[in-house]
Amino acid sequence: MYGLAFLLCLAAVVDAQVDYTQHVRPFLGTAGGGNMFPGVARPFGMAKLGPDVYNGADAYSGYLPTGDVNGYSMMHVSGTGGAPKYGTVSQFPVVGKISNPLSSPSSSRASADQAEVGYYKSTLSTGITVELAASDRSGLYQYTFPTGKQGTIVVDVSHVLPSFRGQGLGQKYSKGSISILQDGHYEGSGTYNNGWNRSPDWTVYFCGRFDQAAAESKTFGEGNAVPSNPRSASGTGRLGATFTFNQKTVKSRVGISWISAAKACQTLGSEIPANTQLQSLVKATQKRWNDQVLSKITTTETNPTNLQLLYTALYGMHLMPTNRTGENPKWQSSEPYYDDIVTYWDLFRSQTPLMHILQPAAYEEQIRSLIDIWRRDGYLPDGRSSNFNGRTQGGSNADNVLADAYVKGVRGKVNWADGYKAMVKDAEVTPANNNDPMARDSSTKEGRGALPDWKSKGFISTSYSRAVSRAVEYAGNDFALHQVARLRGETQDAGKYLAASRNWRNHWDPKATALGFSGFLVPKSPTGVFSTQNPLSCGGCYWGDAYYQGLPWEYSFTALHDMKTIVQLSGGAAKFVSRLDTSFKPNQHPNGDARFDKTIFNPGNEPDFAMPYLYNFAGRQDLSVERSRFVAKSYYNTGASGLPGNSDAGAMQSWLLWNMIGLYPLTGQTTFLIASPWFRSMTINLGGGKKLTVTSTGPNSTTANKVQSLKVNGQTWNKSWLVWSDVFANGGTMAFVLGEQRKDWATGALPPSPAS
Repeated sequence: MYGLAFLLCLAAVVDAQVDYTQHVRPFLGTAGGGNMFPGVARPFGMAKLGPDVYNGADAYSGYLPTGDVNGYSMMHVSGTGGAPKYGTVSQFPVVGKISNPLSSPSSSRASADQAEVGYYKSTLSTGITVELAASDRSGLYQYTFPTGKQGTIVVDVSHVLPSFRGQGLGQKYSKGSISILQDGHYEGSGTYNNGWNRSPDWTVYFCGRFDQAAAESKTFGEGNAVPSNPRSASGTGRLGATFTFNQKTVKSRVGISWISAAKACQTLGSEIPANTQLQSLVKATQKRWNDQVLSKITTTETNPTNLQLLYTALYGMHLMPTNRTGENPKWQSSEPYYDDIVTYWDLFRSQTPLMHILQPAAYEEQIRSLIDIWRRDGYLPDGRSSNFNGRTQGGSNADNVLADAYVKGVRGKVNWADGYKAMVKDAEVTPANNNDPMARDSSTKEGRGALPDWKSKGFISTSYSRAVSRAVEYAGNDFALHQVARLRGETQDAGKYLAASRNWRNHWDPKATALGFSGFLVPKSPTGVFSTQNPLSCGGCYWGDAYYQGLPWEYSFTALHDMKTIVQLSGGAAKFVSRLDTSFKPNQHPNGDARFDKTIFNPGNEPDFAMPYLYNFAGRQDLSVERSRFVAKSYYNTGASGLPGNSDAGAMQSWLLWNMIGLYPLTGQTTFLIASPWFRSMTINLGGGKKLTVTSTGPNSTTANKVQSLKVNGQTWNKSWLVWSDVFANGGTMAFVLGEQRKDWATGALPPSPAS
């Protein structure tokens, strides 16, 4: 008879051997506006090696399903909108020699690209096969050329991802250099600017080596970059180098650095030494994903579609931000450094709370990095890329992220005295106007540009763009500051910012009507007069409008710290439920998205993330389950168009994961709204030997998913919410009984509304 210790060890070994990467579908969300990056990367990896495709549309992550490939680049982002970023440190293979490498060579694909975690393959119509693998800060290309043909690899330093939207956000190549050294390896740098965050010049360095000796190698350039000798080129003109080989198979290893070419070479040597085989690097990357990310959630589920949705979502929300610790060219620090935050406007609602649960160590590092950015650059970033803050779409939402960490007990090495100062600065100091052509009234770089109105009037007037959406976000930011002040014993500040967090109410016009409902958030003139506003219209819904990417109807649900007041202003619980129901009815929004049956609710828009769960505040938890499950099952799938909108660095994936778990977080509070879980059993590894196990009995089918009863940590539970200390602080259990019919099991207190 085997002892218990042996069986536990055997179980651990079996679990360690599970390859969760088999369930990941890298092309999920690469079409239909998801903009996912399908290339090769490690969790939070600086190297994101993949194809750059041209077809006349913006290729936000480099990849497009149709069009010609014109490069395979080391640097990308994932799931973003606005305008492409990076597509830098690029190579492209051609058959034979190339007479004019400045002609931007490209090729169609002979068949669809293939990918799995850690591996990418293209078969070009020229007969060349390109295979890719990557480590944290280096990449490995393997080229197979047609038999009997020479092959040339073009290294184009000037290559970037362009933008065709005409918004002035296209990246530009500024200058570069490249040298071919005596042993055949090459080094250099490229300097670029602009992109979605309107970044000034930034420089990345590279170091490349081949496993074969080139039959011919030389640099090229134009303008002042025309090389004076074939081994070196530099200047503001386009430039690069070509390497021609007689061998059929050639491996190319490339390291990148934000510090120096020497460091890029050093990193390359340590991460991908000479003679590294492509498949061994693929396996190492898959092991990293299994160990650090995918094994964080385990389940007894066997449905292939559900497993693909689960593990692909976990994968997608860990591609960003980028861990650049030790690679910050702006300052030296003992603190961690993370970049490519795109953006907290998208992420604070559901992605960062889940990151805290799944990656507590990395999450603490990200909090420390934010505070260090404030120390050196002056403000917390709402967005940040290429080491430059921007852009801020609404409020200073890093405040919400810091508050969420603080109220849930994140301490460790975080300097919370500085963290609090950073939050206070956001609330008190108006940032300099960066004169963004799309919103010239105030800063879009960082901070809260509309503070003068917010502080003096208690609302944001039409003198400012995005006045209403910014007002409701500023209210949430002030509530976040109140939470930290309260717990730190800053009594006066706590009262001040709690009062300010209620100022969203000053935009509520009880006379604004739509579809039989009265009371919505409306713009106000500088003298405080409400504008005439259709709650089902937001104009262009963009930078220069009163509402950013959302209708007045939608934003009128978003003061989640003051939900009791929203219910009351909506006419009471029954009317509030009816208003929510109308949000999900087809054809209520004349200009709505046909993919979503023209509902007011938009599953591809982050301000709406909480909307399906808000029934809990009116005693109808069953409808929260019904609506949220409908959204998850209708608008997410395993196909290339499997996301309802831009992934936004994993925001969409995190929403789906919360739905699978059966909870929804209220950022800046310890409260989680309860829905119902997808699986019979799911275990979340919380770190430190703690875990949360969520189980369900009963049918748990598409329709039979309503909660009949719930036990939390073995005790009967009668509330439609719980708090961090119940199941996350020390681990816990949630045991659901599910059925087809509504049952009034949640007879306890309604969820907290701390600002009401």
